[in-house]
Amino acid sequence: MDAQIISSLITLGGLGALFGGGLAYASKIFYVERDEKIDIINAALPAANCGGCGYPGCEPFAEAVALGEAPVNGCTVGGAAVAEELATIMGVDAGEVTELVAVVQCRGSKEFAKDKFEYHGIKDCNAEVLLTGGHKACEYGCLGGGSCVDACDFNAMAMLDNGLPTVFSENCVACGACVDACPKDIMVMIPRNQKVFVACVSQDKGKEVKEVCSVGCTGCTLCANPKFNPEGGDKVIMENNLPTIAFDWAEYETAVGKCPVKCLLVEDFTKKKN
Repeated sequence: MDAQIISSLITLGGLGALFGGGLAYASKIFYVERDEKIDIINAALPAANCGGCGYPGCEPFAEAVALGEAPVNGCTVGGAAVAEELATIMGVDAGEVTELVAVVQCRGSKEFAKDKFEYHGIKDCNAEVLLTGGHKACEYGCLGGGSCVDACDFNAMAMLDNGLPTVFSENCVACGACVDACPKDIMVMIPRNQKVFVACVSQDKGKEVKEVCSVGCTGCTLCANPKFNPEGGDKVIMENNLPTIAFDWAEYETAVGKCPVKCLLVEDFTKKKN
């Protein structure tokens, strides 16, 4: 074998041994002992890796909990049961856990809402909204591109034939992906024990709303009227031509029945998939 080749091999081998030894030494010098609580906490989590806790996955959330940087009740999928388990591991109080669910705040389907033009582009709301806000005459209305459905990894959403998305609340894990994906802020998280929500986000005045959608909230204030709202004004407050509803509004039947456009929807969200 040529002497130059042998010399090169010896040099490369020596460099490899030198760098390998350096890395081994560095790994010992800079080694950080892993908190055993991280693995215990991670094992207690549902392994959904949904991001609803604000971290990119369950293990980063477990690390944050172990370091005291994230609350033990931060897992939206696990809810109260997981919060209690993490609280026991960490030796703290679990605190109050409010389980959430996603809802669609728009009823402006093809039947009820007008269009200002026909859209034939990419089937994606975030792409369409760049074109003068989208095809809906109501600037607040759902575009029906299905971006929220595409963002859901838990089979908790689907597009209906009427051009609107729907949420299968029993499958919803409250990860918030649909909320982040919607450019119109149609998707929102509400407490699971809330019975009524407003299916409209338009802040326009009544006349303007009627011109573009027959089921949009006109800001008529009937739902906030004490005559139809026995619990008083703290349960329904009018803001920007829209009612803001308290999650614990119990005596809602009369007010809901008085809504002329039926944009106050009543649903039972308490059922969850086991």
